Parts: sequence; C-alpha cells; structure tokens
Amino acid sequence: MTSPRSPIRWVPSLYFVQGMQFFVVMLIAGLMFKNMGVPNDQIARWTGVLGLAWAFKPLWSPFLELARSKKLIVVSMQFTGAAGLALMVLALQLPMWFAASIGVLFLLAYSSATHDIACDGLYMASLDDKQQAAYAGWQGAFFNASKFLTLGGLLVLAGHLERAMGVMNAWSVIFGLLAVLLFVLAAYNAYALPGALNTDHADLTASGVWKTLRAVIEDFLRKPGIGMAILFIMMFRFAEGQVQTIGPLFLIEARDKGGLGLSTEQVGGIYGTVGTGAFLLGSILGGYFTSWLSLRRAMPVLIVAMAVPNVTFYYLATTLPHDLWHVGGAVAVEMFGYGFGFVGMILYIMQAVAPGKYQTAHYALGSGVMQLGFIFSKTISGDIQIAMGYERFFLWTIACGVPAFLLLLFVRLPGAAAPSQTADVAEQDVVKSAP
Repeated sequence: MTSPRSPIRWVPSLYFVQGMQFFVVMLIAGLMFKNMGVPNDQIARWTGVLGLAWAFKPLWSPFLELARSKKLIVVSMQFTGAAGLALMVLALQLPMWFAASIGVLFLLAYSSATHDIACDGLYMASLDDKQQAAYAGWQGAFFNASKFLTLGGLLVLAGHLERAMGVMNAWSVIFGLLAVLLFVLAAYNAYALPGALNTDHADLTASGVWKTLRAVIEDFLRKPGIGMAILFIMMFRFAEGQVQTIGPLFLIEARDKGGLGLSTEQVGGIYGTVGTGAFLLGSILGGYFTSWLSLRRAMPVLIVAMAVPNVTFYYLATTLPHDLWHVGGAVAVEMFGYGFGFVGMILYIMQAVAPGKYQTAHYALGSGVMQLGFIFSKTISGDIQIAMGYERFFLWTIACGVPAFLLLLFVRLPGAAAPSQTADVAEQDVVKSAP
C-alpha cells in the first residue's frame, strides 16, 4: 500500500529515532558507566544482557501483526522511550543509581527492539517496492545521523558538563535533553507517519501466529548444515564483541591503569566524526567488493578485515600514543576494517542461511543468532580484560578470530552475489546490525 503522504516527511524522523534509542542503550550507557567508575566487567556484563532484546526480538515480532496499526505500536514505543529517558534523569540521582539505571535501560532496550520491528514493518507496508528502494538511503543516513548526535555531539557536551557540574548531574542533563528530543519526535511522528491498517492480516489469531512461528523455527533447524552455520555465525563475532566493548573503555581508562586517558569529549569527537565516517566507507566498499568477487571468494578477506580492530587496539595498547591525531587515525583504521569485514556476515545470512520457504523469517532468526554471538562475547569480555590487562587482552582477541577462519573449510558458501542490489542491502543492514 502506498502512503498518501510523501515519505520524505516521515522516513528521516522514523529512522533517526530507531538509531537514537539503539545507540543510547548499546554505546552511550557503557561510556557513561565508565566515567562513573563502574568496573569493566560490570559494564560488559550488563550492557551485554541489555543487548539480548535485539537478539530475541524475532520471537515476538510475528505477534505484532495482530495489531491493526503498526503506527500505533511505533508511536507508543517512542513515547515509552521518551518516558524511559526521563526516568534515567531520576535514576542517576538515587543512592542505588546503578541498579536503577540498569532497570530503566531494560525498559528502553525492549521498547526500542519492539519499535524496530514495527518501524520496519510500517516502512514496508506503506511503500511499494520502487519507493522502498528509493528511500533506503534515507534510512541509513538518518540512522547514522543519530550516531553522530549521540557519539559526537552529546558525548562532547557530556564531557564539558562533567567538568562544570560533576558526572552524575552532567549525565542527568544529557538524558533530560534526550527525553525532550524523543518526546518532540514522537509527537511529530504521531502526526506525520502513515496510518496504514493491517487489513491483510485481519484474520490472524494468536494461536495461528504461534503455529506459524513454530513451523518457521522447525524449518530453520532442519536446514542442511545449520549446526555448522550457527557455529560459524557465533565465531565470526566472537572477537568483535570483545573488542567493540572494551576498546572505547580502554581509550577512557587512566594511563596508570594501562589506558590512553582520553576525556569523554575526545572519545566522542573521534568516534562521532572519523570513526563513523570510516565505518560507513568501509561498509559501502565491503559490499561492492563482495558483489564483485562473490561471497565465496571474498569471505577470507572479510574475516581478515574483521581482525583489523583487534590488531589496531593491540598496537595502541603497546605504544600508548599521546598524540590525539595518532589515536584518531588508528580508530579510523579500526572502524574501516570493522565496517568492511562485517558485510561478510550480513551477506552470509542472506545468501547461505535465509533462502527457502520462510526467507524473511529465517533471515531474522539468523540475525538473532548473530546478535547472540556478539552478546556472549561482549558479556565475558570485561572479566577476561580484568584478568589479562589491556595489552594481553587485545592480543587474545586476535587469536579469537582464528576459529572463524578455520570454519571456512566446513561451512557452505554461495558462489555468486547479485551485483548491485546485494551491495545496497548489505550496506543498510550493516549499519543497523553493528553496535
């Protein structure tokens, strides 16, 4: 069904909100806790558990089809997110602020994951195939614009406020600003979003949805070689989850504890500018590289590219440079390799795991397995880093990339990729799947 309103009026605001909620939970919260003195193992463990919301969302996504309007779900989850951000302001002022903050972040994580399901469903239901392709670039652009805001603008502002009013008060102000912004965007989206009704699914029942979901999962588990495919997906992200969790904390860690001792605004400036730009460039080039070479021949190169962040942080941990340009250049290399290599997993799920009777649902399940692999490695990363120290930890993560490379001998890989469309779709899914 085609929306009577121009998509340019609602696609940017819709996907900006999707990205903002995701990055607040999965990126900003960890850096905030680091500045508040929370140990790395606690940060990794709790932010990892929060990420389970996005890993498990395929399990309840079919039931959202029972709602008559996806717009209602989207808008209600956006207002819920705004309320959650406002609650963070209060949580940070309580004596048991850490436990209260984690509780609020759970609310934000699951409302955000539910919002993502309805958000993408609304996009597909409201636009025809030609419009979906035409506005796909706007999705990625505004999803990443939220990353520039959170990692760049707000993190830099937080650094200035920390010096002026203390860490707790500074972050209370930041979450207050985010709550106001999300409330305004939710109010706008309540007006601007198309109100397409789910008339095609009016005959659905909860029991019927559950029966279909069970059939989808059973068919997924019967796929040839699915056990090895699941192991490969998990191992592909085993090193990445550890590096992407501990790397930013290492940048903030004091030099007498083995870190680089950067300020909050310095880390925000680096990741919000050159880091994000390098990641986007890497993901775009990785998609076109794979479409040109085919996934089978490109996958070894993509796995090697995924090791670039590990090597980069090991280099930083051994040299401990003082020059900010030096650190920024290293982060740019790290994020470029990350973006370039991560394309491999998105395309592997698309081309080797998803095809079949329930292609869309199996892609969602494959993505959930991928997120579980990331969450598992993220959750244990803090304990490993504390036991090893930063230098040996990053050396360990280099070794953690070897199993995925060896598994290439056993997994099934498709021989060729669809040239242009595959690259475009991979780029969009990379920016939404990588934290």
